[in-house]
Amino acid sequence: MSNTIFVLNGPNLNMLGKREPGIYGGKTLAGIEADCKAAGADLGLVIDFRQSNHEGVLVDWLHEAGEKAAGVAINAGAYTHTSIALHDAIRAIGVPVVEVHISNIHAREEFRHKSMIASATKGMICGFGPQSYILALQALKTITQ
Repeated sequence: MSNTIFVLNGPNLNMLGKREPGIYGGKTLAGIEADCKAAGADLGLVIDFRQSNHEGVLVDWLHEAGEKAAGVAINAGAYTHTSIALHDAIRAIGVPVVEVHISNIHAREEFRHKSMIASATKGMICGFGPQSYILALQALKTITQ
């Protein structure tokens, strides 16, 4: 079985470190990637870390993960709240997916409280800043054993 975990990031996450640091902190996506790769190595996982601002690209990557990965951690950004396409892609693949958010989406604007992908995922980790990604990797390690 593969020990690869895809870590997928959606729109505007490439702006981390610049975008609303009071909400998202000062760490860049490159910094989160480095943290994920280090944590993955400690867990015996290979991390394939990607970001796109385009919904269809994320769908394609989910399909690819279904063929090549043991699991997926996804921060779908704003698509979390709007994308039936991502929901359907998650349901279509045969690997566990953990939803990740840096901020606590339930403590923010009302429109962020509803996740369109949550019912298709194994679980959600939110509100722990960049550490949310590491918690997701630990969860995936546990459920893919």
